Amino acid sequence: MSVVKVIELLAQSEQSWEDATKKALQEASRTIRGIKSIYVKDFQAIVEDGQITHYRVNVKVSFTVDSSDGGGSGEPAG
Repeated sequence: MSVVKVIELLAQSEQSWEDATKKALQEASRTIRGIKSIYVKDFQAIVEDGQITHYRVNVKVSFTVDSSDGGGSGEPAG
């Protein structure tokens, strides 16, 4: 049986919402195996002096849980 776990992350970029989304995925990929999808739940922009200075995203990352390794977390062992 396959189980999918979902975590929520926040990320920001000075470039774009797309770049912020990529940063969230890159950071999650450092510690999580089996990522299957990323869903952008919310967008936000920080404005200073009438200009957008930061793009923020709230994302949900879905990954499979591998129960065959005994840990079942989808995260690397050790």
